[in-house]
Amino acid sequence: MGEGHQGGGREAGRSMRLRGLFICLALASGTAGAQSAPASYPAKPIRMIISFVPGGPNDIVGRALARRLEESLSQTVIVDNRGGANGTLGTALAARTAPDGYTVLIGSLGTLGISPSIYPKLGYDAIRDFEHIAMIAVVANLLVVHPTVPAKSLKALIALARKNPGKLNYGSVGGTSHLMAEMLNSAAQISTVHVPYKGAAPALVGLIGGEVDFFVNPFPGLWPHVKSGKLRALAITTDKRSRFAPEVPTMGESGLPGYSAATWFSLEAPAGTPREIVARLNQAVMKALRTPEMLDSLNNMNAEPVMATAEQTAEFIRNEIPKWAKAVKAAGVKPE
Repeated sequence: MGEGHQGGGREAGRSMRLRGLFICLALASGTAGAQSAPASYPAKPIRMIISFVPGGPNDIVGRALARRLEESLSQTVIVDNRGGANGTLGTALAARTAPDGYTVLIGSLGTLGISPSIYPKLGYDAIRDFEHIAMIAVVANLLVVHPTVPAKSLKALIALARKNPGKLNYGSVGGTSHLMAEMLNSAAQISTVHVPYKGAAPALVGLIGGEVDFFVNPFPGLWPHVKSGKLRALAITTDKRSRFAPEVPTMGESGLPGYSAATWFSLEAPAGTPREIVARLNQAVMKALRTPEMLDSLNNMNAEPVMATAEQTAEFIRNEIPKWAKAVKAAGVKPE
């Protein structure tokens, strides 16, 4: 909330702007925060497992949060990167640690929302093995087309695909980009052709070069090319328009009500972690998301902060798993 910043019209104005940035899943009434953690907690450093290598989105979000938690909890937070197997190795490790509040995990769409439908021997249950402490942030995905595609809206793209079944193609880098396009095919009842790429960079080169017609991927990597005119944005995949691109309509506004596919990050702890500690950590995350430093970190990756209770976070993740399971089945995705 900008605690410690003193007076002045400039700072007051900035505080008002910051308050306007928050996304609220719901107002926190009757939250877990009504209980108090033991007075001695935390009495030693907290380990934060990030189940991906340094430098990626999970790492950026986790490290920014770790710094703010240190300030709020007056205790060291040690970041432990445990990459491998699309984040499932580090996630499984976190699930097996002692539920004493001294190990937390940066959860994500991939590890908790999608992987349960892909890997038959995952090593953890995304619901039963974790206390879902808090949401942290969401990153919107963008549906973009090559400028030569004669569709200026999602409705027009769908009409084009229905008129020419199996003619339009889309690029993907696997994972969510593939699944989101298949969700589009299913929701719109169209047939388009999947063209896989080995990474986001070659996929972008292929799209800009006209090898494929459209692409659905996280907002940050695509928006600069939209602004330069190399790509055309048709829709954004979140429930609400993004403040980073308010002119781009949502998929729901564009004729596909109920279509929602955001990349998200959460804070988790092993199942059995005392409720009082979960409440304390939730409060610490909420406080972190109100700091200018945390907001700056999220702004740099076009991420929106999310204010949610532990109960709301758990409900959100429970709803994500079956939604993405349908997309996995439609895409015919198999473990690598």
